[in-house]
Amino acid sequence: MSAYPAFAMGGFCLLGGLTGFARTRSIPSLVAGVGVGAAYLWAGDRIRKGQQNGIEAAIGASAVLFAGSAPRMLKGPVPAMLTATSTAAGIYYGKTAYALRRHDAENPHAH
Repeated sequence: MSAYPAFAMGGFCLLGGLTGFARTRSIPSLVAGVGVGAAYLWAGDRIRKGQQNGIEAAIGASAVLFAGSAPRMLKGPVPAMLTATSTAAGIYYGKTAYALRRHDAENPHAH
């Protein structure tokens, strides 16, 4: 499993929130971008260090980003890209979590 998708998503969300605020003075863009970006970065750090809850946090950040962007995805390229990337990250970390749970169930004494 890789922390790179979480770090990339975190950086993009932070940048997007700051850009949205700079262009339109949108406080919701700033709060959402910084909040979701921070969640992704925290998740990436946990994953990189092999600590608990990193994958789950990445899935959660993906779900929040998807929920916020999907209703607006037809309104332009930015919401469409957010919807697509949050879906891709969610699928990646969802498959990773599933594979780890399955491995743990098949090898209960591996730890």
